[in-house]
Amino acid sequence: MSTVTTGPLAEVELAIGGMTCASCAARVEKKLNRMDGVTATVNYATEKAKVSYGGDVSVPDLIATVEATGYTAREPEPVRRAAEPDAETREPDELRPLRQRLTTAVLLAVPVVVLAMVPAWQFDYWQWLSLTLTAPVVTYAAWPFHRAAFTNARHGAATMDTLISVGTSAAFLWSLWALFLGSAGTPGMTHPFELTVARGDGAGNIYLEAAAGVTAFILAGRYFEARAKRKAGAALRALLELGAKDVTVLRDGGEQRIPVAELRAADRFLVRPGEKIATDGTVVEGSSAVDASMLTGESVPVEVAVGDAVTGATVNAGGRLVVEATRVGADTQLARMARLVEDAQNGKAAAQRLADRVSAVFVPVVIALALATLGFWVGNGAGATASFTAAVAVLIIACPCALGLATPTALMVGTGRGAQLGILIKGPEVLESTRRVDTVVLDKTGTVTTGRMTLLAVHTADGVAEDEVLRLAGALEHASEHPIAQAVAAGAADRVGPLPVPEDFAGVPGLGVQGVVEGHAVLVGRERLLTEWAMELPAGLARTKAEAEARGRTAVAVAWDGEPRAVLEVADAVKDTSAEAVARLRSLGLTPVLLTGDNEAVARAVAAEVGIDAGHVFAEVMPQDKVDVVKRLQSEGRSVAMVGDGVNDAAALAQADLGLAMGTGTDAAIEAADLTLVRGDLRAAADAIRLARRTLGTIRSNLFWAFAYNVAALPLAAAGLLNPMIAGAAMAFSSVFVVANSLRLRGFRAQG
Repeated sequence: MSTVTTGPLAEVELAIGGMTCASCAARVEKKLNRMDGVTATVNYATEKAKVSYGGDVSVPDLIATVEATGYTAREPEPVRRAAEPDAETREPDELRPLRQRLTTAVLLAVPVVVLAMVPAWQFDYWQWLSLTLTAPVVTYAAWPFHRAAFTNARHGAATMDTLISVGTSAAFLWSLWALFLGSAGTPGMTHPFELTVARGDGAGNIYLEAAAGVTAFILAGRYFEARAKRKAGAALRALLELGAKDVTVLRDGGEQRIPVAELRAADRFLVRPGEKIATDGTVVEGSSAVDASMLTGESVPVEVAVGDAVTGATVNAGGRLVVEATRVGADTQLARMARLVEDAQNGKAAAQRLADRVSAVFVPVVIALALATLGFWVGNGAGATASFTAAVAVLIIACPCALGLATPTALMVGTGRGAQLGILIKGPEVLESTRRVDTVVLDKTGTVTTGRMTLLAVHTADGVAEDEVLRLAGALEHASEHPIAQAVAAGAADRVGPLPVPEDFAGVPGLGVQGVVEGHAVLVGRERLLTEWAMELPAGLARTKAEAEARGRTAVAVAWDGEPRAVLEVADAVKDTSAEAVARLRSLGLTPVLLTGDNEAVARAVAAEVGIDAGHVFAEVMPQDKVDVVKRLQSEGRSVAMVGDGVNDAAALAQADLGLAMGTGTDAAIEAADLTLVRGDLRAAADAIRLARRTLGTIRSNLFWAFAYNVAALPLAAAGLLNPMIAGAAMAFSSVFVVANSLRLRGFRAQG
């Protein structure tokens, strides 16, 4: 039982099955909240209910309430690692039935629609071929809609599923009547294009293309939506995958390689250079530099020695370490971050589609109008056939053909254009968020900056050549594994070419390196390393070092042959395009905020360089605190977009109203985000928001015209004046308009 007691209340998370639209989630939520002492929120996107309950209510009671509403409920299984059996293969199986129904519907519906729309191809008995092809579509492929409509009807509710089921069934059943009992089954029957408005008995009219086409369109939309929803747990798996899989544990006087899952608190394990630290612990032997940037966002590697705490999933960048495990399994910082991501995803309000919101009113009105039409014409002596024709016409004209296209086509074109521009949009819910966003939170490391240490400047003493400093310092640093050393070596090699090979190289833990290069005794590292050799930086270099550190940069001292020669500035460099990107985000009406785990000096220096106000800088922020910063901004009434690239950003990306991940970042960040920017260029964030807003605008205009068509045509149908060809032409025009409107998104251009 995954309940957590908090005073008199307990909390449980339930996996809800059988929901087909946002109104289903609303109905489950309403039923749960009617129970005494229960507070529930149901998220359609993640298919989970977060429930607080107390008193005499138990988890079985909650599950029984959900099942009585017509849905299923269970406590969700823990997230599996991808390496576990069936973790990869289980998920595609969930989509397979829907994909099979969609494939069946498309293959069979296309010829039915073509035959109905092109009179020249309507050969003898074409209508019977159409019936044969349509039957599996309306029964097998459309079964999820019929099942949902039946469930809704049992509980006195109506959704888009109800309208789709009633409309397609009415079209199919009327066509059966017309073919077997009317005149539509006679050889040589055609559907000519007669655009006259006249009352008819409908005995020669079939509507098979409406039944098959609507089913295929709606299934396509549901399939792409289900694929997006399946990603909900991917962020958690990506986080778990970051951890080490195996660990070398010290037991019985020897080394054993075991799976991390078997590691226990107080076990001692070995971490070699380049390996991931298996779990949270304390260093008991050795010293090294640990690259924690993926978890903390701190750009400078952290020096650790005996007694220092280390975090699982961080990388040992230097020497050999022996670590004593202090937290394992669900207690580690990585596992806690996974829970933060899950909580943020579950807490995000479900974005209800406009079609779903209107359906609560539209569907009952249409059904009532159809029944009223039938009663009116029967009461006025129009005859049973003409009366039923008018009533069925109401249902058919209301069937959401254009509605089925409105969201999928705009989303397909918008996301396709986005992919061409390096912008990946996850689903329609994302677009709702972009319209409201007014604040954009930017992670520093890897988003505004390059995310790697870079040699930015060389300051030399009087009479010392810069190239000589780079050659000697670069040669010595090249032999070190420390990330700052590697930045110096890479910068030196870029500027002076191949570097000489040092002799008598030695690393001085926590201070730097020393050795002999081309006959010179060279020291490179902290100022304290020079002090230990009785050397002191001259006033000019000391001042330069202080200024560099005030700007948040790392100052590296260089000396040889007993004399201090230079100070090198190393830092995580700001990307060339970041300042322009911040300006573009401002032009979209967004307030930029800088958020980083790095120190205050670094953060303020970067903010000043890219044009972010000092009052909008949050520095030295740990991963769990990043979520709190986003929540604080949201509590101030702001709608927050978050741009990040690291594991440390994943929970904040999920919490934000709109999460944008740099595609150059980690899988955990990408999976937790709503939008992925394939390019490592922050300017793409502004393009992504512009494209998402444009796509949302297109969807809204599509939905407006689709509803307008239904509303305008319903009175004609109720009056019994709707010729089937006018209905077909109007429906076709509505669909063509929606598609053409969506195709305009192909003209979207990224800014310079």
